[in-house]
Amino acid sequence: MEIIRRLQAAMPDQGVAATVITPGADLRYVAGYDAKPLERLTALVIPIAGEPFLVAPELEAQEARASAFATGGGEVITWGESVDPFAIVTERIAELPAGAIALDDHMWAERVLRLRESMPDREQVPAGLLLRSMRLVKTSQEVAWLQEAAAAIDSVHAQVPNILRPGMTEAQAGALIADAIVKAGHVSVDFVIVASGPNGASPHHMVSDRVMQAGDPVVVDIGGTMPSGYCSDCTRTYVLGEPSDEYQAAYDVLLDAQQQAASFVAPGRTCESIDGKARDVMAAASLQGTPLVDYFIHRIGHGIGLESHEEPYLVEGNSLALEPGMTFSVEPGFYVAGNFGARIEDIVVCTPEGVRSLNNRPRELIRIPA
Repeated sequence: MEIIRRLQAAMPDQGVAATVITPGADLRYVAGYDAKPLERLTALVIPIAGEPFLVAPELEAQEARASAFATGGGEVITWGESVDPFAIVTERIAELPAGAIALDDHMWAERVLRLRESMPDREQVPAGLLLRSMRLVKTSQEVAWLQEAAAAIDSVHAQVPNILRPGMTEAQAGALIADAIVKAGHVSVDFVIVASGPNGASPHHMVSDRVMQAGDPVVVDIGGTMPSGYCSDCTRTYVLGEPSDEYQAAYDVLLDAQQQAASFVAPGRTCESIDGKARDVMAAASLQGTPLVDYFIHRIGHGIGLESHEEPYLVEGNSLALEPGMTFSVEPGFYVAGNFGARIEDIVVCTPEGVRSLNNRPRELIRIPA
């Protein structure tokens, strides 16, 4: 209940009378309940004062009552198929003092509109106003869960050189990698990118029926969710055989940029400064007559926790100062349309002393005999 009490303490400053959270990462964070996102309403209601309650469909009663919220003494109200669950929520909220209703940022639009219709006099605001600062800074336990996830995905990357082969399709390799992700302890595979040759120029390519060939660079970006609910995400770049001199030279600059950017992480430095550090390194090099930095087409990083992508986002224009406990990726890349791509990604945690990388596989271009 500690998180709930902190949330209640933050409500007055935002003019919020109650917070409503439906299935997703916020509900798991606040209530320890990984509820199914069904068409039937499940909602945790947290009033500005007093005790919260969880509204859940009767057919999900067993799971709801097994949640950390319920076993910690939280009230669970179940509803049958002929009951309007929105009425349960709004009748209880109607008893609260004036103020806005904070709705979790990923609530389905249909539910947002139903709540607006049933409470027209209550302003709706995003619950991120209250939860963002709490989820941004991880506890030591959360960092430990992320370290467990990083170690699991590192163990998968250790197997990749024995999986990728010329003559194999990206899809075939991806299926083997997905199987390895589950065997490494993940409860779900969130994504598998096996981007060979020219497909590497698309940062979110995933897999295809393209047959990998000798000489291909292959970008492998993989991640999943652990039993804790916390996520892994790590990218390494491989080459089948020997790379061209041009590619190797560009990759060496990318590796330097990734390492300098990661080493620059420290409390008080801004999110955008980490992005800028890598770009400064890449701006001093060229590829095919173009500054290498021009091929770096995405932000350098994103936060990670109960979601693969969450705040903070490390991108130009984000002046948020880093704090100890913030966890995020550092992943510069370059992408040359029609030719190839490359990316190096580690999950790191900002510490009082600077930075600690949670991923620890070699970052150099990994050669696989062709």
